[in-house]
This record gives sequence, structure tokens and C-alpha cells, in this order.
Amino acid sequence: MSAPGEQPPGIDELLDRVRAGYQRIEALQAHEAARSGEALLVDIRYAALRERDGLIPGAVVVERNELEWRLDPQGSHRLPEATGHDLRVVVICNEGYASSLAAASLHQLGLHRATDLVGGFQAWRAQGLPVEPATA
Repeated sequence: MSAPGEQPPGIDELLDRVRAGYQRIEALQAHEAARSGEALLVDIRYAALRERDGLIPGAVVVERNELEWRLDPQGSHRLPEATGHDLRVVVICNEGYASSLAAASLHQLGLHRATDLVGGFQAWRAQGLPVEPATA
């Protein structure tokens, strides 16, 4: 929050601030962490993008507006994968912007290992990593 009379940050400054609070992960690192069981990939892209571009095999799809409720280990609406605050979560959006804000929100819930994918789904795909068609 800004002090009275102080200019609030713009989105670029806000992204810089939240990203300074954790280490982001590159696509190849995220792929290996998921393959080895060290990380849970969470795709927060909206349905139209998933339908257009496909899905990352093994990633859990959670709409952005449900993310905190589904990943809070103490929450009554949590996913079975939300086993504790030590869970390493890699949040994936389309290009790596909304996921940064989402990861910061997860940090506020105590998920201190939450991070996001640099470049988002588009970086994943550009690296030639696995993508499967979305099924209706």
C-alpha cells in the first residue's frame, strides 16, 4: 500500500516488487521438477486459451479466481494435492505476468515455495516441451 499522498505503483513496478520476493523458474526446470515429483504445475489460463493452445500433461487446471481456495492447505475447498505449506507450486499463465501476481498471493497464504513460470505457457511451448490438445 502507498502512504497518503504517495503515488501508488504501476503494474510494472508491482511485478518487480512481487518477483523480488521469490525465484522464478524457467520452462525446462519446471518440466524436470514436475517429472521428478518435486513440483506441482498449476495452469491458471482461462478456458479459451487452453482450448486454443492445449494443455501441459500432468498440470492441474485451476481457474485464477479459485486458485487460493484450491491451494490453501487449510482450506475446506482445497485440492487433494494441496498437502501442506511446503508444496512447491509452479503457477502457469499464458505469458508469465498474471502468474507472478498469483504466486505472490500464494506466498501470502504461507506457500513459501510457490513460484511462476518465466514466459508462461508460451515459453513452455517454445521450448518444445509436451503439450496435448484440450478435450471438450
